[in-house]
Amino acid sequence: MPPKAQVVLTRVFRFSASHRYHDPALSEEENRRLFGACANPYGHGHNYRLEISVCGPVEPRTGMLCDLPSLEELVRREVLDRYDHRHLSHEVDDFRGSQPTTEQIALAVWQRLDGRLGQVRLHRVRVWESDELYAEVCRGEEQAPGAPISSGQKSPAPPSAAS
Repeated sequence: MPPKAQVVLTRVFRFSASHRYHDPALSEEENRRLFGACANPYGHGHNYRLEISVCGPVEPRTGMLCDLPSLEELVRREVLDRYDHRHLSHEVDDFRGSQPTTEQIALAVWQRLDGRLGQVRLHRVRVWESDELYAEVCRGEEQAPGAPISSGQKSPAPPSAAS
């Protein structure tokens, strides 16, 4: 008998936030050289697109992978309420002691959601900073829930304008 098929379901969210790249151990000149415009003392903002993908078997009775309102509530509570319209460098504890890069945001979202999704597994977190840049954290096929995660990857493929 073949194994049950796994389905991947992706829900898209959006949030706006600002950040600044700055290492207090460096001079302002060194920060500008290392981080460029991202070292602006006042920070800068983005309208982020967040993709949360979960996987598992489809429940035969409902024909669904998961309870979508529960997933949406978890993401709202754990991510959107914390990050939306915040200065990530100054207001969000997830980024104390680190630069709130797109890669770090994706890792922080993964850590907030992994293992909290009931019967489905977190499959991928993708954070779009712009139409040209995203970072993603994926669970490898060999990884079990709670296993170490891979670092973000980049791709030039932008989200479609229709989404």
